[in-house]
Amino acid sequence: MRQPDIEIYLKDADHKAIAAWLGDAIGPVSEWRQQGQTYKCQAGDVPVTWLPKAVGKWHSLYLESAATPWADDLTCARAAFAALNVEVRCAPGGWDEEESVETADRWIRLSSDGEEEITWRTD
Repeated sequence: MRQPDIEIYLKDADHKAIAAWLGDAIGPVSEWRQQGQTYKCQAGDVPVTWLPKAVGKWHSLYLESAATPWADDLTCARAAFAALNVEVRCAPGGWDEEESVETADRWIRLSSDGEEEITWRTD
């Protein structure tokens, strides 16, 4: 089932490298507009938000649309890791406010060590 939006977390990446990757994967990327701590742009028809250091050293990439090449966070995270060769984390499936804290702390980590489920406390 396709998620309504995508959010992944990347370590050691910058918004310029992200824009180049999104340009290849989705379509032309507009100039980044800084709004406070966040950066926003459009990749094709997809609104994109980049939040540097959203969680410690981890940067958040939020794609506000179901119209991406990826059905869910994990397929996007795999593509980001393959293209950028940086560690990526994402939720194992869609997340919802009703879920327990334990479920919310379950993440998938993609790195040069492979893919594994981890517990990541982001609060």
